[in-house]
Amino acid sequence: MYGMIHRAVRQMVLDTRGEATWAEIERAAGLGPAEMISAEVYDDEVTLKLIGATAEILAEPVDALLLAFGRYWISFAERGSFGRILDFTGTDLVSFIGNLDNMHQGVQAVMPDARMPSFQLVDATPGRLIVSYASTRTGLERFVEGLLLGLLDRFGLTGSVSERPANGHGRQFLLTYSTT
Repeated sequence: MYGMIHRAVRQMVLDTRGEATWAEIERAAGLGPAEMISAEVYDDEVTLKLIGATAEILAEPVDALLLAFGRYWISFAERGSFGRILDFTGTDLVSFIGNLDNMHQGVQAVMPDARMPSFQLVDATPGRLIVSYASTRTGLERFVEGLLLGLLDRFGLTGSVSERPANGHGRQFLLTYSTT
C-alpha cells in the first residue's frame, strides 16, 4: 500500500489519542518517518503491521479499526492535497462512485507500483446503491465499508452500508441513504 495510508493512520491516532499513543504505535510496529512518505508504495506487510499495532495499542478489534479508519480516510483525503482530486471525481454520491476507477487510474499513472481496487456501480435507485468492490488484496472489506460511510458523510447523506454475499466479481455492498 502507499504511504498516504500510513500518514492517515498516524493522523487519525493523533486526532483521537495524541502524540504519546502514536509514539507507542510506532515503536510497536517498528516504523518511523521512512514509512510515512505519501507517494511511496510499501509492501502490504508494513501496512498490516501498522494496522495490527494500532488495533493492539488502541485495544480495538482490527475490523472495528478498519471500519473507523475507512470512514476517517475520506475526511483526511479531503483536507490534504488529494482534496481536489476528490472534488473532480464527482459532485454527488452516484457520480463519485461511478468515477472511482477513473480516479484510481490517474493515481496509478503517478504511482505505477500501486495496486488499485476497482469499484463498479451495479445498481442505482434513489436512496439505494449496490457497489461491487474487487481487489487483489483480501481482508479489507471493513475498510471499504468505512470508506462508503465516509462518502455518505461527504455528500451530506445519512444511511447505512452492509456487505452482501460475494459473487464471482468481488464483494458487493448495499448503501441505503437519505439526505440530511
